[in-house]
Amino acid sequence: MSGAALWQRAASYAARAHAGHVRKDGVTPYVAHPFRVAMVVRDVFGCDDTTAIAAALLHDTIEDTGTDYDELAELFGAHVADCVAALSKDMRLPEPQREPAYDEGLRRADWRAKLIKLADVYDNLCDLSGDSKKVLDKCRRAVEIAKPAATEHPAVAKGVDAVERLVAEKGEPRRH
Repeated sequence: MSGAALWQRAASYAARAHAGHVRKDGVTPYVAHPFRVAMVVRDVFGCDDTTAIAAALLHDTIEDTGTDYDELAELFGAHVADCVAALSKDMRLPEPQREPAYDEGLRRADWRAKLIKLADVYDNLCDLSGDSKKVLDKCRRAVEIAKPAATEHPAVAKGVDAVERLVAEKGEPRRH
């Protein structure tokens, strides 16, 4: 399958998988988020790797829809499915173990998964309408996890820089 065909199929699949879901504002179709994440990967971080773009489009399908790893592997290949799995929390784990297990899996994951995580938190931070320590903390954690890969992959380095700049901007106390 050509690169364009891969991400086009991923875009269609994501639209179907997230159909009827909305963002926290209660209005925006949820699929806008994975589409923006893919655009951040490509346009902000400068990565034209089709596996990364396809996985960005699909990054929330395992965690938030009825999709599983095997289905993604069959439809999009193991590399895409591996990235999406690395970006999915294991909901079978008790709540206190989920985040540490997720972070550890992301540390071991391919550079593409780290890049997509940076794009994910970047989009969430851009979408932030007020102060949110939780979102800022997730951004800082994503940067910490991705930084080691930044020395080997220019797109990850761009992603780390972009997220750090946005965290600094959004994290500044508001003046009245």
